[in-house]
Amino acid sequence: MKPVSIIIPVMNEEASLRSFLPSLQSLREGGCEIVLVDGGSSDRSCEIAKPLVDRLLVTSRGRASQMNFGARNSNGEILIFLHADTQLHEQAIILARDVADSFESFWGWYSLRFQNSSYLLSFVGFLMRIRSSITKICTGDQTLFISSKLFSDVGGFPDIPIMEDIAICKLLRTRVAPIQLKSRVLSSPRRWERDGIFKTVFLMWYLRFLYWLGVSPVKLSDKYYPEYK
Repeated sequence: MKPVSIIIPVMNEEASLRSFLPSLQSLREGGCEIVLVDGGSSDRSCEIAKPLVDRLLVTSRGRASQMNFGARNSNGEILIFLHADTQLHEQAIILARDVADSFESFWGWYSLRFQNSSYLLSFVGFLMRIRSSITKICTGDQTLFISSKLFSDVGGFPDIPIMEDIAICKLLRTRVAPIQLKSRVLSSPRRWERDGIFKTVFLMWYLRFLYWLGVSPVKLSDKYYPEYK
């Protein structure tokens, strides 16, 4: 059975971690290594996480650098990069291990659904799945899984403050075709409900368009994370 490391980058996620980390304990019991990488939280994220993870790491803020740091300090041959508001179930681990039994180098993502979502948000999730199938690019919400060998071969996530998920997918798809697993991951709709569905969709596509035009991810980050400017 191939070892699995679930790598979770967090920044001030105290509220989410209270319910999120207990939901992963059955996966720990099944042999998964839980690696939480904090980016310098000012809340109680680390205190809450410490008894519920196998490795608690602290590094500089930035999702890409946090995930790279977690990968370097993990033991898994299968790396799963999970957001702190997304539920991952045992079936997802079983399917990832099945892939690892068949391929030495592999990568892909899961079938994203939103928790307790409206019809509109369910439709957004459907469009995201279709988009990824066509472009061979996923976003972090869809939960990337990748062999540690392939992750090392491409040099990990490009060290940029935003769009790191798109950037690594562009690297990966030149090496190996992705695998889109049917197992569901359930993501919280909190950001969409807080900021508005249409506004969030527009912002994401606007930022991706600017990134495609060559705008620096540093400038894009200022638009996506204005609170950190």
